[in-house]
Amino acid sequence: MNTESRASNVVATRYWHKLDNGEIQCDLCPRACKLKEGQRGLCFVRECRDDAIVMTSYGRSSGFCIDPIEKKPLNHFLPGSPVLSFGTAGCNLACKFCQNWDMSKAREMDILADQASPEKIARVAEELNCRSVAYTYNDPVIFHEYAIDVAQACHEKGIKSVAVTAGYVCEEPRVEFYKYMDAANVDLKAFTEEFYWKLTGAHLQPVLDTLEYIKHQTDVWLEITTLLIPGKNDSDKEIDELTRWVVEHLGPDVPLHFSAFHPDWKMLDVPPTPSATLTRARKIAMDNGVFYAFTGNVHDEQGESTYCHQCGEKLIGRDWYVLTEWNLDEQSCCKKCGASCVGVFEKRPGTWGARRMPVQLKSYA
Repeated sequence: MNTESRASNVVATRYWHKLDNGEIQCDLCPRACKLKEGQRGLCFVRECRDDAIVMTSYGRSSGFCIDPIEKKPLNHFLPGSPVLSFGTAGCNLACKFCQNWDMSKAREMDILADQASPEKIARVAEELNCRSVAYTYNDPVIFHEYAIDVAQACHEKGIKSVAVTAGYVCEEPRVEFYKYMDAANVDLKAFTEEFYWKLTGAHLQPVLDTLEYIKHQTDVWLEITTLLIPGKNDSDKEIDELTRWVVEHLGPDVPLHFSAFHPDWKMLDVPPTPSATLTRARKIAMDNGVFYAFTGNVHDEQGESTYCHQCGEKLIGRDWYVLTEWNLDEQSCCKKCGASCVGVFEKRPGTWGARRMPVQLKSYA
Protein backbone atom coordinates (compact mmCIF):
# COMPACT_ATOMS: atom_id res chain seq x y z
CA MET A 1 0.00 0.00 0.00
CA ASN A 2 1.11 3.59 -0.59
CA THR A 3 1.27 4.87 2.96
CA GLU A 4 2.33 8.32 1.74
CA SER A 5 -1.35 8.84 0.90
CA ARG A 6 -2.62 8.17 4.41
CA ALA A 7 -4.03 11.45 5.67
CA SER A 8 -5.17 10.07 9.03
CA ASN A 9 -3.14 8.66 11.89
CA VAL A 10 -5.97 6.17 12.54
CA VAL A 11 -5.74 2.83 10.74
CA ALA A 12 -7.67 -0.43 10.92
CA THR A 13 -6.16 -3.45 12.68
CA ARG A 14 -6.77 -7.19 12.30
CA TYR A 15 -6.09 -8.71 15.70
CA TRP A 16 -9.34 -8.46 17.66
CA HIS A 17 -12.70 -10.16 18.05
CA LYS A 18 -16.14 -9.30 19.39
CA LEU A 19 -17.29 -10.83 22.67
CA ASP A 20 -20.79 -12.02 23.49
CA ASN A 21 -21.34 -9.03 25.77
CA GLY A 22 -20.63 -6.62 22.93
CA GLU A 23 -17.13 -5.64 24.03
CA ILE A 24 -14.21 -5.91 21.63
CA GLN A 25 -11.14 -7.88 22.74
CA CYS A 26 -7.76 -6.83 21.40
CA ASP A 27 -5.77 -9.92 20.42
CA LEU A 28 -2.44 -8.26 19.69
CA CYS A 29 -0.80 -9.03 23.04
CA PRO A 30 -1.55 -11.39 25.94
CA ARG A 31 -3.05 -8.52 27.92
CA ALA A 32 -6.26 -9.10 25.90
CA CYS A 33 -7.82 -5.71 26.71
CA LYS A 34 -11.61 -5.84 26.57
CA LEU A 35 -12.93 -2.50 25.39
CA LYS A 36 -16.21 -0.68 24.98
CA GLU A 37 -16.80 1.97 22.35
CA GLY A 38 -14.33 4.83 22.80
CA GLN A 39 -12.11 3.05 25.29
CA ARG A 40 -8.36 2.58 24.77
CA GLY A 41 -6.22 -0.32 25.85
CA LEU A 42 -3.46 -0.04 28.41
CA CYS A 43 -1.04 0.68 25.54
CA PHE A 44 -3.08 3.87 24.88
CA VAL A 45 -2.65 3.76 21.09
CA ARG A 46 -5.23 1.06 20.30
CA GLU A 47 -8.88 2.06 20.65
CA CYS A 48 -12.34 0.54 20.25
CA ARG A 49 -14.05 2.54 17.53
CA ASP A 50 -17.11 1.53 15.49
CA ASP A 51 -17.02 -2.06 16.81
CA ALA A 52 -13.39 -2.60 15.83
CA ILE A 53 -9.88 -1.97 17.17
CA VAL A 54 -8.00 0.81 15.46
CA MET A 55 -4.46 2.11 15.89
CA THR A 56 -4.50 5.84 16.58
CA SER A 57 -0.83 6.75 16.24
CA TYR A 58 0.12 5.54 12.75
CA GLY A 59 2.84 7.75 11.28
CA ARG A 60 3.58 9.66 14.49
CA SER A 61 6.96 9.25 16.14
CA SER A 62 8.33 10.36 19.49
CA GLY A 63 11.53 11.47 17.79
CA PHE A 64 14.39 10.16 15.64
CA CYS A 65 18.06 9.72 16.44
CA ILE A 66 21.02 8.00 14.82
CA ASP A 67 22.65 5.69 17.38
CA PRO A 68 25.44 3.14 17.32
CA ILE A 69 23.88 -0.29 16.82
CA GLU A 70 25.64 -1.41 20.02
CA LYS A 71 23.33 0.92 21.97
CA LYS A 72 20.24 -1.21 21.20
CA PRO A 73 22.14 -3.34 22.41
CA LEU A 74 23.18 -5.53 19.49
CA ASN A 75 26.83 -6.57 19.59
CA HIS A 76 26.81 -9.18 16.83
CA PHE A 77 24.65 -7.44 14.22
CA LEU A 78 26.52 -5.14 11.82
CA PRO A 79 29.00 -3.93 14.48
CA GLY A 80 30.03 -0.30 14.31
CA SER A 81 27.15 0.68 12.04
CA PRO A 82 24.69 3.59 12.51
CA VAL A 83 21.02 2.83 13.13
CA LEU A 84 18.13 5.27 12.77
CA SER A 85 16.08 4.83 15.96
CA PHE A 86 12.53 5.87 16.75
CA GLY A 87 9.50 4.98 18.83
CA THR A 88 5.97 6.19 19.50
CA ALA A 89 3.89 7.00 22.53
CA GLY A 90 2.47 4.18 24.65
CA CYS A 91 3.46 0.69 25.82
CA ASN A 92 1.69 -2.59 26.54
CA LEU A 93 3.65 -3.25 29.75
CA ALA A 94 3.51 -1.29 32.99
CA CYS A 95 7.09 -1.59 34.23
CA LYS A 96 7.60 0.28 37.47
CA PHE A 97 11.27 0.70 36.56
CA CYS A 98 10.74 2.01 33.01
CA GLN A 99 13.71 4.11 31.92
CA ASN A 100 11.86 5.56 28.92
CA TRP A 101 8.71 6.39 30.88
CA ASP A 102 8.58 9.94 29.49
CA MET A 103 8.01 8.40 26.05
CA SER A 104 6.13 5.21 26.82
CA LYS A 105 3.77 6.70 29.43
CA ALA A 106 3.31 10.30 28.29
CA ARG A 107 -0.02 10.69 26.51
CA GLU A 108 0.90 14.25 25.57
CA MET A 109 3.71 12.86 23.41
CA ASP A 110 1.18 11.18 21.16
CA ILE A 111 -0.26 14.61 20.37
CA LEU A 112 3.09 16.36 19.91
CA ALA A 113 4.83 13.61 17.95
CA ASP A 114 6.44 14.18 14.54
CA GLN A 115 4.68 13.01 11.39
CA ALA A 116 6.73 10.36 9.60
CA SER A 117 5.55 8.14 6.77
CA PRO A 118 7.26 4.76 6.23
CA GLU A 119 8.59 5.92 2.86
CA LYS A 120 10.09 9.06 4.34
CA ILE A 121 11.78 7.13 7.16
CA ALA A 122 13.33 4.81 4.58
CA ARG A 123 14.46 7.72 2.39
CA VAL A 124 16.06 9.57 5.32
CA ALA A 125 17.75 6.40 6.60
CA GLU A 126 19.22 5.85 3.13
CA GLU A 127 20.32 9.48 2.80
CA LEU A 128 22.05 9.34 6.20
CA ASN A 129 23.78 6.03 5.35
CA CYS A 130 22.10 4.08 8.13
CA ARG A 131 22.42 0.33 7.69
CA SER A 132 19.26 -0.30 9.72
CA VAL A 133 16.22 1.25 11.37
CA ALA A 134 15.35 0.38 14.98
CA TYR A 135 11.88 0.34 16.51
CA THR A 136 12.76 1.23 20.08
CA TYR A 137 12.25 3.59 23.06
CA ASN A 138 8.81 2.04 23.55
CA ASP A 139 7.67 -1.38 22.30
CA PRO A 140 7.03 -1.90 18.57
CA VAL A 141 4.42 -4.53 19.42
CA ILE A 142 1.89 -1.74 19.95
CA PHE A 143 2.64 -0.01 16.63
CA HIS A 144 2.64 -3.34 14.79
CA GLU A 145 1.12 -2.06 11.54
CA TYR A 146 3.34 1.03 11.37
CA ALA A 147 6.53 -0.93 12.10
CA ILE A 148 5.76 -3.48 9.40
CA ASP A 149 5.09 -0.79 6.80
CA VAL A 150 8.36 0.96 7.73
CA ALA A 151 10.23 -2.34 7.50
CA GLN A 152 8.83 -3.02 4.03
CA ALA A 153 9.79 0.46 2.83
CA CYS A 154 13.28 0.02 4.27
CA HIS A 155 13.78 -3.41 2.74
CA GLU A 156 13.11 -1.93 -0.70
CA LYS A 157 16.22 0.19 -0.13
CA GLY A 158 18.35 -2.59 1.38
CA ILE A 159 18.00 -1.24 4.92
CA LYS A 160 17.57 -3.73 7.77
CA SER A 161 14.93 -3.58 10.53
CA VAL A 162 15.64 -4.03 14.23
CA ALA A 163 13.02 -4.64 16.94
CA VAL A 164 13.86 -3.67 20.52
CA THR A 165 11.03 -5.31 22.40
CA ALA A 166 9.77 -6.95 25.56
CA GLY A 167 8.45 -9.80 23.42
CA TYR A 168 4.93 -9.61 24.89
CA VAL A 169 2.85 -10.50 21.86
CA CYS A 170 0.31 -13.12 20.80
CA GLU A 171 1.16 -15.92 18.42
CA GLU A 172 -0.54 -14.82 15.19
CA PRO A 173 0.70 -11.20 15.18
CA ARG A 174 4.12 -12.45 16.31
CA VAL A 175 4.40 -14.58 13.17
CA GLU A 176 3.45 -11.66 10.93
CA PHE A 177 5.72 -9.17 12.69
CA TYR A 178 8.91 -11.22 12.54
CA LYS A 179 8.51 -11.87 8.82
CA TYR A 180 9.71 -8.31 8.40
CA MET A 181 12.40 -8.03 11.09
CA ASP A 182 16.10 -8.73 10.57
CA ALA A 183 17.27 -8.52 14.19
CA ALA A 184 15.73 -8.29 17.63
CA ASN A 185 16.88 -7.53 21.14
CA VAL A 186 14.31 -8.96 23.53
CA ASP A 187 14.11 -7.85 27.15
CA LEU A 188 13.96 -10.90 29.36
CA LYS A 189 13.18 -8.79 32.38
CA ALA A 190 13.50 -11.53 34.97
CA PHE A 191 13.04 -15.26 35.34
CA THR A 192 10.15 -15.42 37.81
CA GLU A 193 6.44 -15.01 37.29
CA GLU A 194 6.26 -12.99 40.52
CA PHE A 195 8.61 -10.32 39.13
CA TYR A 196 6.74 -10.08 35.84
CA TRP A 197 3.32 -9.77 37.47
CA LYS A 198 4.23 -7.42 40.31
CA LEU A 199 6.69 -5.14 38.50
CA THR A 200 5.51 -5.19 34.86
CA GLY A 201 1.86 -6.23 35.02
CA ALA A 202 2.62 -9.01 32.54
CA HIS A 203 3.54 -12.71 32.52
CA LEU A 204 6.80 -14.55 31.90
CA GLN A 205 5.72 -17.46 29.68
CA PRO A 206 4.64 -15.41 26.62
CA VAL A 207 8.10 -13.81 26.58
CA LEU A 208 9.80 -17.22 26.70
CA ASP A 209 7.52 -18.34 23.87
CA THR A 210 8.60 -15.33 21.78
CA LEU A 211 12.28 -16.07 22.39
CA GLU A 212 11.91 -19.69 21.31
CA TYR A 213 9.87 -18.67 18.27
CA ILE A 214 12.44 -16.12 17.08
CA LYS A 215 15.36 -18.47 17.60
CA HIS A 216 13.93 -21.65 16.13
CA GLN A 217 11.34 -20.55 13.57
CA THR A 218 12.79 -17.41 11.99
CA ASP A 219 16.04 -16.13 10.51
CA VAL A 220 15.95 -13.04 12.74
CA TRP A 221 19.22 -12.37 14.58
CA LEU A 222 18.46 -12.55 18.33
CA GLU A 223 20.12 -11.00 21.37
CA ILE A 224 18.70 -10.76 24.91
CA THR A 225 18.94 -8.09 27.60
CA THR A 226 18.22 -8.47 31.31
CA LEU A 227 18.20 -5.34 33.45
CA LEU A 228 19.44 -6.44 36.87
CA ILE A 229 17.64 -4.65 39.71
CA PRO A 230 19.09 -4.95 43.23
CA GLY A 231 16.98 -7.24 45.38
CA LYS A 232 14.47 -7.95 42.63
CA ASN A 233 16.03 -10.24 40.01
CA ASP A 234 19.78 -10.29 40.74
CA SER A 235 20.21 -13.36 42.92
CA ASP A 236 22.71 -16.03 41.92
CA LYS A 237 19.86 -18.55 41.85
CA GLU A 238 17.73 -16.58 39.41
CA ILE A 239 20.65 -15.69 37.14
CA ASP A 240 21.72 -19.34 37.15
CA GLU A 241 18.23 -20.52 36.20
CA LEU A 242 17.84 -17.86 33.51
CA THR A 243 21.16 -18.58 31.83
CA ARG A 244 20.68 -22.34 31.99
CA TRP A 245 17.30 -21.89 30.30
CA VAL A 246 18.89 -19.77 27.55
CA VAL A 247 21.53 -22.41 26.80
CA GLU A 248 19.06 -25.30 26.92
CA HIS A 249 16.20 -23.71 24.97
CA LEU A 250 17.94 -21.22 22.68
CA GLY A 251 21.54 -22.39 22.47
CA PRO A 252 24.88 -21.11 23.76
CA ASP A 253 25.47 -18.66 20.91
CA VAL A 254 22.65 -16.19 21.68
CA PRO A 255 24.35 -13.06 23.07
CA LEU A 256 23.13 -12.15 26.55
CA HIS A 257 23.44 -8.62 27.96
CA PHE A 258 23.24 -7.82 31.68
CA SER A 259 22.61 -4.12 32.14
CA ALA A 260 22.66 -1.85 35.17
CA PHE A 261 19.50 -0.39 36.68
CA HIS A 262 19.33 3.30 37.54
CA PRO A 263 16.52 4.59 39.81
CA ASP A 264 13.65 5.84 37.67
CA TRP A 265 9.87 6.16 37.28
CA LYS A 266 8.23 4.40 40.26
CA MET A 267 11.36 2.76 41.68
CA LEU A 268 13.35 5.77 42.85
CA ASP A 269 13.93 4.09 46.23
CA VAL A 270 15.98 1.22 44.76
CA PRO A 271 19.76 1.81 44.50
CA PRO A 272 21.70 1.55 41.23
CA THR A 273 23.10 -1.83 40.26
CA PRO A 274 26.73 -2.28 41.40
CA SER A 275 29.09 -3.11 38.55
CA ALA A 276 30.19 -6.18 40.54
CA THR A 277 26.66 -7.59 40.14
CA LEU A 278 26.96 -7.43 36.35
CA THR A 279 30.39 -9.04 36.43
CA ARG A 280 29.04 -11.82 38.65
CA ALA A 281 26.08 -12.39 36.32
CA ARG A 282 28.37 -12.52 33.29
CA LYS A 283 30.54 -15.14 34.99
CA ILE A 284 27.51 -17.28 35.92
CA ALA A 285 26.30 -17.11 32.32
CA MET A 286 29.66 -18.13 30.89
CA ASP A 287 30.08 -20.90 33.48
CA ASN A 288 26.71 -22.22 32.31
CA GLY A 289 27.86 -22.29 28.69
CA VAL A 290 26.77 -18.92 27.26
CA PHE A 291 29.37 -18.05 24.59
CA TYR A 292 28.76 -14.31 24.50
CA ALA A 293 27.80 -12.58 27.77
CA PHE A 294 28.10 -8.82 28.15
CA THR A 295 27.73 -6.09 30.77
CA GLY A 296 25.95 -2.84 29.95
CA ASN A 297 25.19 0.65 31.28
CA VAL A 298 28.60 0.64 33.00
CA HIS A 299 32.12 1.21 31.71
CA ASP A 300 33.66 -2.24 31.51
CA GLU A 301 35.85 -2.91 28.47
CA GLN A 302 36.24 -6.59 29.30
CA GLY A 303 32.53 -7.09 29.85
CA GLU A 304 31.65 -5.15 26.71
CA SER A 305 33.98 -7.08 24.38
CA THR A 306 33.46 -10.29 22.42
CA TYR A 307 35.83 -13.20 23.06
CA CYS A 308 36.32 -16.44 21.15
CA HIS A 309 34.37 -19.18 22.91
CA GLN A 310 37.05 -21.71 21.93
CA CYS A 311 40.45 -20.06 22.60
CA GLY A 312 39.54 -16.91 24.54
CA GLU A 313 41.03 -14.47 22.02
CA LYS A 314 39.44 -10.99 22.02
CA LEU A 315 37.52 -10.88 18.75
CA ILE A 316 35.77 -7.51 18.99
CA GLY A 317 37.07 -4.96 21.46
CA ARG A 318 34.59 -2.36 22.73
CA ASP A 319 35.07 0.74 24.85
CA TRP A 320 31.53 1.90 25.49
CA TYR A 321 30.24 2.06 21.89
CA VAL A 322 33.62 2.45 20.19
CA LEU A 323 35.17 -0.59 18.51
CA THR A 324 38.81 -0.90 19.55
CA GLU A 325 39.80 -4.28 18.08
CA TRP A 326 38.63 -6.52 15.22
CA ASN A 327 40.11 -10.00 15.08
CA LEU A 328 37.63 -11.77 12.83
CA ASP A 329 38.60 -12.98 9.37
CA GLU A 330 36.40 -12.50 6.30
CA GLN A 331 34.43 -15.65 7.19
CA SER A 332 33.66 -14.27 10.68
CA CYS A 333 36.05 -16.72 12.31
CA CYS A 334 38.66 -16.18 15.00
CA LYS A 335 41.97 -15.28 13.38
CA LYS A 336 43.85 -17.22 16.06
CA CYS A 337 42.08 -20.59 16.18
CA GLY A 338 39.55 -20.50 13.33
CA ALA A 339 36.44 -20.99 15.48
CA SER A 340 33.30 -19.42 14.07
CA CYS A 341 31.83 -16.35 15.75
CA VAL A 342 28.09 -16.35 15.22
CA GLY A 343 26.41 -13.12 14.14
CA VAL A 344 25.59 -10.90 11.18
CA PHE A 345 28.97 -9.46 10.23
CA GLU A 346 30.37 -7.67 7.21
CA LYS A 347 33.97 -7.98 6.03
CA ARG A 348 34.84 -4.77 7.81
CA PRO A 349 33.14 -3.22 10.83
CA GLY A 350 31.49 0.18 10.69
CA THR A 351 33.13 3.31 12.06
CA TRP A 352 30.15 5.19 13.48
CA GLY A 353 31.54 5.05 17.01
CA ALA A 354 29.70 6.47 20.02
CA ARG A 355 28.01 9.38 18.26
CA ARG A 356 24.35 10.08 18.94
CA MET A 357 22.77 12.41 16.39
CA PRO A 358 19.15 13.64 16.74
CA VAL A 359 17.33 13.88 13.41
CA GLN A 360 14.43 16.17 12.49
CA LEU A 361 12.56 14.45 9.67
CA LYS A 362 10.75 17.67 8.77
CA SER A 363 14.13 19.01 7.61
CA TYR A 364 14.17 16.43 4.80
CA ALA A 365 12.09 16.56 1.62
